[in-house]
Amino acid sequence: MLIKNKILVMSGKGGVGKSTVAVNLAYSLSLKNHKVGLLDIDIHGPNIPKMLNLEKDKLMNKNNKIFPISAKNNLKVMSMAFMLQNDYDAIIWRGPAKHGVIKQFVHDVEWGNLDYLIVDLPPGTGDEPLSIAQILNPVTGSVIVSTPQQVALLDAMKAVTFSKKMNVPVIGVIENMSGNIFGKGGAEKAANKLKVPFLGRIKLNEQIVKSGDSGKPFVLDKEFEETESFEKIVNKIIKFGGTEK
Repeated sequence: MLIKNKILVMSGKGGVGKSTVAVNLAYSLSLKNHKVGLLDIDIHGPNIPKMLNLEKDKLMNKNNKIFPISAKNNLKVMSMAFMLQNDYDAIIWRGPAKHGVIKQFVHDVEWGNLDYLIVDLPPGTGDEPLSIAQILNPVTGSVIVSTPQQVALLDAMKAVTFSKKMNVPVIGVIENMSGNIFGKGGAEKAANKLKVPFLGRIKLNEQIVKSGDSGKPFVLDKEFEETESFEKIVNKIIKFGGTEK
């Protein structure tokens, strides 16, 4: 197994659209003919399968290896949600159990060779981010997702600090849900203050919400204005990883 680029998608706060960014980043990279893995390590609230219309898929085990679910030919997905009996099951685990399953998701899953492994993390800087940073070491970089308001930005800045302390390069900050009720420009100012790149902003748009609920990534809609904005962000991430085709 060879993984060329390992990218953590982080947020200091919940509800900022981190999983939306992770799903559409992974899908966009796969549309560019990269081999991509999408690893959901939000153990307590795994949403990635729902956002890719994969909730009914079940994992296959063979020779002590777990085979990830294929969202498309060159996009493989792994999530705790695939192991639950129903959507309402609660995972009630402490740190060591979570570390063990995250390690299993990396080493016991038949990922094959990947250009990118995109990791969707739960909010904060606790057990899961610490575990994955150690297990995947070295990590190519982190993408920090925030909304523009100050409360979210304070937590996003903690995710930047976490990355630096773990020797994970910060690829940049994305301002999600930009405009309207949340304001605009806060994430860019925070990125400048912390001397990390600002990757771009994604407007608050009902269509993005609907795309996640329907299991269809919004980057598939080339007529949607935010697809173009997001593609510019993706291209910056590709340049960081050095895997342009």
